[in-house]
Amino acid sequence: MAKLYFNYSTMNAGKSTTLLQSSFNYQERGMRPFLFTAALDNRYGVGKIASRIGLQAEASLFSADTDLLKVIEEEIKVQPVDCVMIDEAQFLTRDQVFQLSEITDKLKIPVLAYGLRTDFQGNLFEGSQYLLAWADELRELKTICHCGKKATMVIRVNEDGQPVREGAQKEIGGNDRYVALCRFHFKEAVYS
Repeated sequence: MAKLYFNYSTMNAGKSTTLLQSSFNYQERGMRPFLFTAALDNRYGVGKIASRIGLQAEASLFSADTDLLKVIEEEIKVQPVDCVMIDEAQFLTRDQVFQLSEITDKLKIPVLAYGLRTDFQGNLFEGSQYLLAWADELRELKTICHCGKKATMVIRVNEDGQPVREGAQKEIGGNDRYVALCRFHFKEAVYS
């Protein structure tokens, strides 16, 4: 039975690495995964999912106006799709999460979405909000704060390493811009 999975975490927990490993597992068994990544994330090149440990794969781009269900319906007319995988799933819209549920429910294709739960201010992203509400299974990928506790939050930092408290919710960056922290250290950085 196909399910919609949401694999979430803070920065640096291995979301992209896990997605790429899952994709490899499908391919190794002669199956075909279909990969999506956010159009606004071009840190590793356009249409690429890459991990910090060097793994990468080509992916189709999605933006806020992409109809994911329609893309997959057209794709399966050409060749089978055994699984749909989405990197940077926090950037999905409510409608796109609904489309993913349709891929699962009507097309009977499993969907594995990977993304951040919250932004640098501790607020849910739209995609994450609806994936948390509608996914069949939730999986938290864990990483740690500098203190050794589980990191559940992320802060954005400026070029001097100081916390940024205001700004656009969607801003792409890596270790130079974001730091994963436990809730205690998040509150200390953002609210003190």
